[in-house]
Amino acid sequence: MVTGATSGIGAVTARDLARVGATVVIVGRDRGRCARQAESIAREAGSRAEILVADLSSQRQIRHAAEEFARRHSALDVLVNNAGSYFMRRELTEDGLEKTFAVNHLAPFLLTSLLLGALLASESARVVNVSSGAHERARMDFEDLQGASRYDRLEAYSRSKLANLLFTYELARRMEGSRVTANALDPGAVATNLGRDSAWLRVKLRNLFRRGLLSPEEGARTSVHLARSPEVEGVTGRYFRACREARSSGASYDRAAAERLWRVSEELTGLSRRGPAPERMAPGPA
Repeated sequence: MVTGATSGIGAVTARDLARVGATVVIVGRDRGRCARQAESIAREAGSRAEILVADLSSQRQIRHAAEEFARRHSALDVLVNNAGSYFMRRELTEDGLEKTFAVNHLAPFLLTSLLLGALLASESARVVNVSSGAHERARMDFEDLQGASRYDRLEAYSRSKLANLLFTYELARRMEGSRVTANALDPGAVATNLGRDSAWLRVKLRNLFRRGLLSPEEGARTSVHLARSPEVEGVTGRYFRACREARSSGASYDRAAAERLWRVSEELTGLSRRGPAPERMAPGPA
């Protein structure tokens, strides 16, 4: 399953995985674009592609997508949480949550949590979270996690990418002893739709990464590597750049922050009220 798979590195990731024979589930918010992408994959890669339509800013739609997947399949081998957005001003979702935080962090947190049963049912499953080098400038501010007191668009984006890493590392710890691995990556500064509505944003991102923009094909390489390469079989709780393991920021290794973010995320997605299902969590080490 690849989220945000109708354009950019998500589309390339889905196509490249299909080319090696995977049945790819495309997740996107526009049914027409999802259908066209599935048709393109079938035509170019000669492999099966399915679609799940969901606006990842909506927890209701995320739940519906997870339920639909469970009706179709009993196991999931690879989940690539690729979808991400950058908002020029503070906006709220239908759940009353700040959109950058909701789409970039809470969506993959909730989707992954809902699919853990299917991941655990796989002989060997991988969760791949697309973060960003932008995380290096961020710190978690739990007193104003959603920018209600002060909203800065680049800060909000960078913080959400740091949250991706804290989530990845905590998930890896919680999955210890299972056959589910979790890793994150920086795709680089990719020429995708992230900045399509703002020339200012594209310049800002280029300056942030201090290198030229990559093509979607170049940007997708690390996602595909983590999704299918035998070199990373069993590797978990790591961060990759250009298909190689790298160090993320010091703040990303703050275990107390990761545990706190997990608790807050459970509360904001309603998972804490539901309570953990035994099949969703792996047993701890003996």
